[in-house]
Amino acid sequence: MDVSRLLLLIFVGKSASECSVPTVQHCEDYDTEFVKLLEGEGFYFKPYDHYHSKLTDKDFTWYKNNSKTDCISSNEKERIHHSGKTLFILNIRPEDSGLYTARYKSQSGKCNRYYVNLEVWKASHKADKKVFYGEIKNSDENKLVPCPDPVKDTCDDLGGNFTWSKDFIPIQDQHNDHLWVTSATIKDVGIYTCNCTWTHNHKTQYTTGSRRLDLEDRGVYHKVQILNPSNKEQLADKGVGIKLNCKVFCGTNIKHCGARWDVNEKPFTQRQGYSQSNNTVIEEPSKNIFSTATLVIEKVSAKDFQDEFQCVGIGFYSTSTVVLRLKQRESIIPLVIRGVCVMFFCVFAAVLVKYFAIDLALLFRPYLPVSSHNKDVRMYDAYVVYQTHSMDKVTEDTLCRFITETLPSVLEKKCGYRLFIHGRDDIPGEDRLELVEVRMKQSRRLMVILTPGSGSRAEITDQCPVSPQSSVIGGFDWQVGLHHALLQREMTVILIQLGDTGPQGYTHLPLGLQHLTRKSAPIRWPEGSRSAAAWNSRFWKKVRYLMPATPAKRYSQSADISEPPGV
Repeated sequence: MDVSRLLLLIFVGKSASECSVPTVQHCEDYDTEFVKLLEGEGFYFKPYDHYHSKLTDKDFTWYKNNSKTDCISSNEKERIHHSGKTLFILNIRPEDSGLYTARYKSQSGKCNRYYVNLEVWKASHKADKKVFYGEIKNSDENKLVPCPDPVKDTCDDLGGNFTWSKDFIPIQDQHNDHLWVTSATIKDVGIYTCNCTWTHNHKTQYTTGSRRLDLEDRGVYHKVQILNPSNKEQLADKGVGIKLNCKVFCGTNIKHCGARWDVNEKPFTQRQGYSQSNNTVIEEPSKNIFSTATLVIEKVSAKDFQDEFQCVGIGFYSTSTVVLRLKQRESIIPLVIRGVCVMFFCVFAAVLVKYFAIDLALLFRPYLPVSSHNKDVRMYDAYVVYQTHSMDKVTEDTLCRFITETLPSVLEKKCGYRLFIHGRDDIPGEDRLELVEVRMKQSRRLMVILTPGSGSRAEITDQCPVSPQSSVIGGFDWQVGLHHALLQREMTVILIQLGDTGPQGYTHLPLGLQHLTRKSAPIRWPEGSRSAAAWNSRFWKKVRYLMPATPAKRYSQSADISEPPGV
């Protein structure tokens, strides 16, 4: 056996003996680093903790997949070998994928373990996003594409040369560890690969790392706007929980937006009974950014009413603040009492107005201008229609007394109105039909006196003050009045009921008169009442309310006999 072979056996035996060393207890494990490569590339790695330290092969042991017997050689002629802390894998293959472990043991007995996980892909997968080192997507106008750290570290340590390619097509004159894409547009979207060419043992190696560049809508920063709270005070109940919402708007399609609550100009700190949560929402499709901070107080105390709560909105370029104070809510009992009092007052006022509406109208009549009165030249305020036909002696006496005494004494003598009553105001020998037609046109109201027997023979007449012979044509008064009131709407009808109508009500009346009773209920004459004859009694107030506001003007006797002006 020659000397070279003997030395090789001794070295292999020595290496094997090193790998067979039992695992050192209480080693400190470091985080695993992940590296992605394509087949055919060269791999270079050393633990960051010992990046600048000078350690020998004796201080480190490298092995794969946690196998203590699968040691990695330190022979630089091997495709996979280590040089102290540094691991090299040349012309890497997919089967080289796996976990590589470096165990460091110092003379003092300190032990550290370092891990690197390799993913080796076939070259045909170079456009697969699984091979990429993330994605660059932001709203910046100029995009920075940094070289992935494993590629950058390899080039920096081994003095390699940087080159760049886009969609695997070389980019000329780019030899930095980063690439700037200025004024990026849609044509700049694609796969950017950082290539490092380096030399080991007089052989050229290369390592690559790719990132994908995408465009994102450009962000618009606004001055931070606090949307809530909108008031400086918020009502609260002592001993009851409450939520305070601080909602802010920062801009469109941006990443920096925040909200928080401060108490007495100091950042809120968690304390018993208080909690704060934050939530940021991107509104679609506008991309507006809203941030909300919610402060929950489980039970409001007396101190909370003295504190100042500041809603703070934090944007990229600006900050806004709104101060909120808690105000103790008033007891609901005084509000209920006030509400009941107001409601009672309104009901009482409504009842008073309804009950005294006629009194109020009569009170203010003299002070309200009535322009229509100056244009109304009719001579009579009311044309009185009644009947004495088909009624008993008592009812007929009551009607005659009302027509001849009560009605004129109140409306004419005390109120100044002018009534037309047949038998009293007609001229002997005058044509009856023409008289009724003319006097109807000269009257502003039609006053119908209803008695228990009214309408039993479909006749309404004016028999009481005149001779019985005139009863034959008594129905003509009603026909003319009904025509003026219902068809021509020239007159307003006033219905007055004398006596009780009985169970039949007004069903015995002619249809036209029934229609009027449904529109306006007749005013009942309170026979026998002490105040019935008083002009300011309730009955006469209702009658006066329906009469014209201002009595008709007085004309000479010749004007009474002749045609009315305008007729």
